[in-house]
Amino acid sequence: MATGLRLSAVRFPMTLLFNQIFVLNLLCALMAHVPSREFIFTSAPFPSCHASTIVELRDGGLMAAWFGGTQEGARDVAIWGSRRVANRWSVPSLLVREPNVPTWNPVLFHTRDGRLWLYYKFGPSPETWSAGRIWSADEGQTWSQPEHLPAGLYGPIRSKPLILENGTIVSGTSVESYRSWAAWIERSTDGGKTWTKFGPITVPEGERSRGSAPSEDTYGIIQPSIVRLDGRRLRLYARSTSLIGKICVADSLDAGLTWTPARPLDLPNPNSGIDAVALRDGRVVLAFNNSDRERTPLNLAISEDGEHFRVFQTLEDEPGEYSYPALIQGKHGDLHLTYTWNRKKICYVRIPLSGVPQ
Repeated sequence: MATGLRLSAVRFPMTLLFNQIFVLNLLCALMAHVPSREFIFTSAPFPSCHASTIVELRDGGLMAAWFGGTQEGARDVAIWGSRRVANRWSVPSLLVREPNVPTWNPVLFHTRDGRLWLYYKFGPSPETWSAGRIWSADEGQTWSQPEHLPAGLYGPIRSKPLILENGTIVSGTSVESYRSWAAWIERSTDGGKTWTKFGPITVPEGERSRGSAPSEDTYGIIQPSIVRLDGRRLRLYARSTSLIGKICVADSLDAGLTWTPARPLDLPNPNSGIDAVALRDGRVVLAFNNSDRERTPLNLAISEDGEHFRVFQTLEDEPGEYSYPALIQGKHGDLHLTYTWNRKKICYVRIPLSGVPQ
């Protein structure tokens, strides 16, 4: 009897220990699939911010940039940035300020030579802006002086460009004119020294949305995000005005030299920025506002063919503005995303690759 009691007393703690280990392992496995989220800053020397961009650094760290100031379009709006090293974001630092005019839409990316570039726009409005750029040889710790680009050349207008295996830059850009928007492609084979342009890429007028607002009289697409589907086949995904009301796509079969006209997908677009990335296994992830009118909710969708998407993650669904996502895949496979949070903060999200459904 005493021996039996002693054996039970030994078995019970061991069983409890194994149960605790099992639960801990289960929680760890579940957490490995859960996105992590944080604000890049909680206080800053500007009340309003928007249009972030993100890039992975050579050491595995991250850098983000955005425009910030009194409000979009104000003369004090400048380009700000932060580096994430050892799992912490640095205090926002001023990267570019143009005298007496606002700056807009920074875009960070590396060229094949390892140089880190930041392209941006500056001027009174998107209809009248010009483009500038700076570069860094030490992963964003120090920067060159701004270089202003010739009229009509913009570089990547909002989303990261596609860098082909041979180093060619395929950059999605666009022009916003009176009552007319159009996408263009700027292509460089020498690291951005010289460029060729293709366009305009437009949507035929027959694709006007039946539910478009009567007061909406601007028609077209802007801010294309480019992915490689296979071989020399590329696809761009673009924002549209409410007269179209859908995310639009156009295709290239010759690595970006020529492009088809654009057409709408069966995905809504409330006239807001989107971003896309082709995963290394060929699938395409799209970040967008799954709404006809509002910049909420903010969602992620997955596609095996770049054509048919299913939503797998809702990042935000409260009232407000959660917009202009910037999306990349890191070298270890995880997705890294930044977006505007109510024009007050920039939010960063890491999505483990294991959390992206097959």
